[in-house]
Amino acid sequence: MSKSLNLFVPAIGGTVLLLGLAYGISSREYGAATIDSLEARVQQIEANAAQATAEAQAAAAEAARLLQEREELAALAAVSGASLTAPAPVIEGTYGLGRVAFDEEIAAWDVDVLPDGRGLPEGRGDVFTGEEVFVDKCASCHGDFAEGVGNWPVLAGGFDTLANRDPVKTVGSYWPYLSTAWDYINRSMPFGEAGTLTPDETYAIVAYLLYSNNMVDDDFELSHENFTEVEMYNADGFVVDDRPELEYAEWRTEPCMENCKESVEITMRATFLDVTPDEDVEAAVSAPATEATPAVAVAEDAGGIDPALIAAGEGAFRQCQTCHQVGEGARNRTGPVLNGVIGQAIGSVGGFRYSGVFEQANAAGEVWTAESLAAFLTDPRGTMSGTKMAFRGVGDEAEVAALIAYLQSFAD
Repeated sequence: MSKSLNLFVPAIGGTVLLLGLAYGISSREYGAATIDSLEARVQQIEANAAQATAEAQAAAAEAARLLQEREELAALAAVSGASLTAPAPVIEGTYGLGRVAFDEEIAAWDVDVLPDGRGLPEGRGDVFTGEEVFVDKCASCHGDFAEGVGNWPVLAGGFDTLANRDPVKTVGSYWPYLSTAWDYINRSMPFGEAGTLTPDETYAIVAYLLYSNNMVDDDFELSHENFTEVEMYNADGFVVDDRPELEYAEWRTEPCMENCKESVEITMRATFLDVTPDEDVEAAVSAPATEATPAVAVAEDAGGIDPALIAAGEGAFRQCQTCHQVGEGARNRTGPVLNGVIGQAIGSVGGFRYSGVFEQANAAGEVWTAESLAAFLTDPRGTMSGTKMAFRGVGDEAEVAALIAYLQSFAD
């Protein structure tokens, strides 16, 4: 080995020794740092777990408190016999949920109309316009004259029937506030198209309903300005509900479960056949209803009446056939069958429930003549005050004559 190589070997060995020593020291410091980091993370996780446990315990305690409070309120209500209409108890404190509603949000939901006119939008509508809108949007269910179609409700007539066994509750006879009609129609009608009416259309429809109930003249215009001037017929017919104080306590006693009847038998039946029909009419009731007018059978001997006049009367009768039927197979609907009406005692069609004014006329022995029928068709409410028929009358004398001729062509 040369002299120079002998000199380098110790130097290289020393260098390797120093490098190994440095690596060992650095590895030990890295391990210590890693351990410190892991210990810090473990401490953080333990702290988070402790906080979550505390929050869970607090939530469980709050839930238990609320449950206990609810049980105490329920027990108090059971002991005191609190009213079902009493307001809900107010719980102190808040839950930190939600926010205060904006004025714009409140206004968007605050659309109800009160009896004193608050909430009404500006607008107006007259009877004539209301008739057109009503026929277009409402008549399919309520009839052209608010007389009702099928099971859809009648909206006009029924005055002085609320004390009867079968009262006719309409906008005119029953509703105490006009705001109820305006608000309901505005928000819920037409059926299937709620919210599509403009304020002017709603005013017009309500005006037409008032006219159909003989409460205003045909030139009446309803608006937000004169709304509160309209006086409803049954405005004083409602009283404060005192049942919670006078009756609820009696209802909340234990029911009697002794001496019960062994069997029950029907002693009376409802008036309308589609409610509790007799056996001999069940088949007729179950048959599908049809809106078509029964096939008419004109009497062979029409008494020499002009056929052209009868034909004109048939066209005019279209405004009546929603409620009345004539001809073979005719049945009572909203109005009675009109076969053989001329010469017939007033209010005498079997199976039909008449207004009190017709019952009085029948008791007095009055009979339908061409003259009395013409007067009634011209002005139903003026001729028979209190009639349930929501029809404003026929103003054309020629049309009245044609209708009478057409009715005379049908025998009993």
